[in-house]
Amino acid sequence: MASVLSQELVTTAALLLGVSLVVFLILYLAPGDPFAALLGGRNLSGAERDAAFEALGIPKTWYGQYLTWIAHVLQGDFGISMRSGQPVVREIFSSGMKTLFLTVGSLIVTLAVAVPIAAYSAVQPSSLRARAGTLLVYLFSALPTFWLGYMLIYFFTRKLGLFPILSATDETQEYGWLYALLPVVLLGLGNGALSEIVRYLREEISRVMSEEYVRTARAKGASIWRHAYKEALLLPVSQIIAAKMPFVLGGAIIVEQVFNWPGLGRVAWQAAQDRDYPVIMAVTLLAAIVVRLGSFLHRTVYVAVNPRASQQ
Repeated sequence: MASVLSQELVTTAALLLGVSLVVFLILYLAPGDPFAALLGGRNLSGAERDAAFEALGIPKTWYGQYLTWIAHVLQGDFGISMRSGQPVVREIFSSGMKTLFLTVGSLIVTLAVAVPIAAYSAVQPSSLRARAGTLLVYLFSALPTFWLGYMLIYFFTRKLGLFPILSATDETQEYGWLYALLPVVLLGLGNGALSEIVRYLREEISRVMSEEYVRTARAKGASIWRHAYKEALLLPVSQIIAAKMPFVLGGAIIVEQVFNWPGLGRVAWQAAQDRDYPVIMAVTLLAAIVVRLGSFLHRTVYVAVNPRASQQ
C-alpha cells in the first residue's frame, strides 16, 4: 500500500503540473488583455503594459509568470480575484464546499438507485420489476438535465409548494438543507450516467454470480453476498466513482445555473465572463484534484482487495 501511495502521489503531482501549464498557456494565448478589464476596457500599449508589469512585479515572459504563479501556489497563495479583490482561496473555499456537498450527495443518490436496480436485474433478469426499473433509469438518463431541473422546480415549488424558491446563500441558511434536496436529486438522477452505471453493475454482478467460488458457496448454503460483494460491488462502484467524477462535475455546472446554487460552477462561469484568470486557474486545479481523488480511491480499493496488484 505504501508503494502504491507513493506512485499515486508522484503521478498526481505530474498531472496537476501538466494541467496547470496547459490551462495557463491557453489563457495566456487567448485574445484580449486582462489588464484592460481593470482599466475600464481601455487597451494597453506595449509601453504601458511593460510599465504595468514592472509596477506590479510581474515577469514579462509567459514562463516567468507561470513559475511565479507556481511558487505562490506552493506557499498556499492563489492570488487575488480580479473581479472581487478578495483572496482566491477565500472565494473558492465557500463555493467549493457547496459543490462538494452537491457532488457527493448526487453520487450517493446515483448509487442508492443504481445498485438495487442492478442487483435485482442481475438476480431476476426476466421479472417485470427489473424491466420497469431499467426502463425508468434509461428514461431519466435520456432527459436533458436543464429541462428536468426546470420541471422539478415548477412541479415541487410552484404546484406543490414543498420547497422554497430560494438560493442557498448565507442569508437563507435555515432553508439551505431543504433547498439542496432538489439539485442533489436532479444531479444524481439526471447526470446522464445512471443507465450506464446500472448496465455495468448488472453485468459485473451477473459475471461474479456465475463464478465457481460463488456457486460453491451457494451449494454449501453460505451467504453469497458475503463472498461476492468485494468483486461484484466494491470494485465496480469504486471504478464507477473514478470514471464518472468528471461527468458529475460537468453536470454540477448546469445544475448550479438552474438552481442558482452558489458553487464552483457558477464561480467558474462568472470568472470566464470577467476574464478573472486567478480564479479560473484555481478552479481548474481544484477540479483536477477532485477527479484525481476518484482515481486514487479506485486504486486504493483495488490494491486493498487484491494486494498482488501493487506489484503490477
